Amino acid sequence: MRWITWLLGKEWDQPLPKGKFSELRPEMLMITLRKLQARIAERFPEAGLGKVSKELTELGQYGIHIYPRLHQPMWALRTLTAVSILVLVVVVSVLAWQSVQKLSNETNGWSDFLQGLEAGINEIIFLSIAIFFLGSIEMRYKRSLALRSLHALRSLAHVVDMHQLTKDPAIILAGTSFKPTESSPQRTMTPYQLTRYLEYCSEMLSLTSKLAALHVQFLDDPVVLDAVNDIESLTQGLSNKIWQKIMILDLAGPEKDL
Repeated sequence: MRWITWLLGKEWDQPLPKGKFSELRPEMLMITLRKLQARIAERFPEAGLGKVSKELTELGQYGIHIYPRLHQPMWALRTLTAVSILVLVVVVSVLAWQSVQKLSNETNGWSDFLQGLEAGINEIIFLSIAIFFLGSIEMRYKRSLALRSLHALRSLAHVVDMHQLTKDPAIILAGTSFKPTESSPQRTMTPYQLTRYLEYCSEMLSLTSKLAALHVQFLDDPVVLDAVNDIESLTQGLSNKIWQKIMILDLAGPEKDL
């Protein structure tokens, strides 16, 4: 990339400004997660949403451990890869040299020469593929770490959606006109409590999206970026459904939490 900088000029290669608010900070995100977990436990001590919030905090703590591994170079793996590539190049070079010597002594015209040339080209192609495979081991390992963490976050987002699935504000607004069936879930929350419950769900989805975004902050990989974008779209869509319920609850007017 240096020749591109030289061609375009140094003004095209200015570093990005570093500031306190230009990137997500994992430690501050963990503080927010723990506060949310405490708020849910204090207001809804018997609700399963508190356990989901605890698991989200644990996933955030897991991310704290893997983010340095995504960002920092893995020197042991790089050294092993470099040695493997060097040994592979040496072995292929020796074999190619022996083949050339044998071909030069035993060649019987253009037919043998072209066959030897084709074999040499195939060896170069296979060598290039092997070098590319060995050189991408570190990135593929980091990608697998990130995707495993993102898969857990995606699953947890669906769990949060399941917890708010039966929280229907229209039933509360219906009042005594609503006739539950034997299979209807128990609904004991007041409009205020239900609003707080739904807001907690929305906050958890937002924090899930932020935990996912941290992965691409430490690892520049298009596959990981696509997975993060999918989680952000998922959590945004689920959060929109929740806020539609909250807007319906607003029609009931303010109510004190007794």
